Amino acid sequence: MEINKNKTVKVAVIFLATAVTICWADGCAPALGSCQVKTAETNSVEQVLKSLKQKTEQLESYESQIEYLFSQPLFESQTLRKGVLYYQSSGGESRLRINFQTLKQDDGKEQKYIEQYIFDGLWLTHIDYQIKQVKYYQQAEPNEPADVFDLAAKNFPIIGFTKIEDLKKQFEIKLIKQQEDERTPVIPAQAGIQNFIWLHLKVKADSIYKNDYTSIDFWIDKELYLPAKIVAVSTEEDVYEIKFLQPKVNEKVDKKVFELKISDGFNVETEPLKKEVPK
Repeated sequence: MEINKNKTVKVAVIFLATAVTICWADGCAPALGSCQVKTAETNSVEQVLKSLKQKTEQLESYESQIEYLFSQPLFESQTLRKGVLYYQSSGGESRLRINFQTLKQDDGKEQKYIEQYIFDGLWLTHIDYQIKQVKYYQQAEPNEPADVFDLAAKNFPIIGFTKIEDLKKQFEIKLIKQQEDERTPVIPAQAGIQNFIWLHLKVKADSIYKNDYTSIDFWIDKELYLPAKIVAVSTEEDVYEIKFLQPKVNEKVDKKVFELKISDGFNVETEPLKKEVPK
């Protein structure tokens, strides 16, 4: 799987970063306890974006169950993956990991399918247990590790981790009212909660994302201040949809979660950092 040729990896990063971003939107999660930041008003895009930026600066860790659905309407095909995502930041270093555990294709049965993505600020590692393959993609110089979202933002539309001005340059942003559409997500783990903050981002004609996506939508659970659902539509009309279930915000994440252990028999490939050629 080549990262630059497969949007699945791109969207995985987008979803992870967006999830961690929006879990702080519009207020403080119950798990924070001592958080003193006032809940932002949600009657304008400006207020929601300001809250996103403010709350992500306080983020130290995030863990959530995920359901990731990839649909291709043209081929009437869809693939559902389930797993867990983790994020941690401390001492100027950050890490993220996505562990997919099961796979369900179309109307077939759900089956065990282990695939993992790990990023430590220097390397993005992809592990495919089905074909026993590990691929390392260098993302930064050894003496210049970067925040995972800072690096991802260079290639992916990561909502809330870039400057508000930059976000507006790339997208036309609209705050959707509940009554304007019937697409409010129903999340089993959050049954009974009907109020969401919904932002619709339309890619501008001159956006750096114009060749990849046409729009991105995400919903924020107003009662729990946690992400509920995200939908991204590609230029090929493929749809990437993810739900965040049972999220944990700023709770301790075991460092062993980010350790990488490769079993015997795995084929290992390494792709060094691609340096830009001076013009």
